[in-house]
Amino acid sequence: MRNRILALAALAAATGSPLAAQAQSSVTVGRAPAVVDSAPTIAVDQRPAFREYVVEQRVPPFRIPDRVVVGTTLPESGVTYYDVPQRFGATTYRYTVVNGETVLVEPRSRRIVEVLD
Repeated sequence: MRNRILALAALAAATGSPLAAQAQSSVTVGRAPAVVDSAPTIAVDQRPAFREYVVEQRVPPFRIPDRVVVGTTLPESGVTYYDVPQRFGATTYRYTVVNGETVLVEPRSRRIVEVLD
């Protein structure tokens, strides 16, 4: 009887361990993207001046059929990306205008990281 109880306990522990490990890994995977986008963006108090700067530059807008949202990847061709002037803060992102909205884009992935309008 004692051996059966020990065998059942060992079986329960063996089958429960993968479930616990799987639950932990899903938490880690779910949190990982929050750390990836840590490059500095334009400070909130600088955004009105930056929007004015973009209007003055007469940046031609690019059109996409979808809504402009964070995470959207822009096409490889047809979009021109511009450097953000140093006076608005040091950033690795570039800006462009998509569907009339100014966006910050990660240049390597072409992914929108922030919509400024």
